Amino acid sequence: MLQPRIPVNPLPTGHPIPLTDIEPAATPAPAITPAPVPVPATTPRSSVQLTPGSAVALAAGGGAVVLVVGAVLVSMLLAVAITGVSVAVCAVVLKSLLNQERKR
Repeated sequence: MLQPRIPVNPLPTGHPIPLTDIEPAATPAPAITPAPVPVPATTPRSSVQLTPGSAVALAAGGGAVVLVVGAVLVSMLLAVAITGVSVAVCAVVLKSLLNQERKR
């Protein structure tokens, strides 16, 4: 009842045969064997080998990263310090203005 009904067309003539109650003949699927996967040849290495040029490039890159990160952190610290000083100056000015209003 819940199985799909497929039109049966035993010969590829281009004209489909309408749906009927005839079930298609069961044909066994051909056995397909997968092709063997080639295994890449690997050479065992005990450690990473650096040439002098790549070592210099690695050291220069590391130094550049340290300088950039340091500059960013110093600028953030400077921004926080300037903000703190400006808030302190505003507080002193407001306190002075409020004290003058009380004395009058």
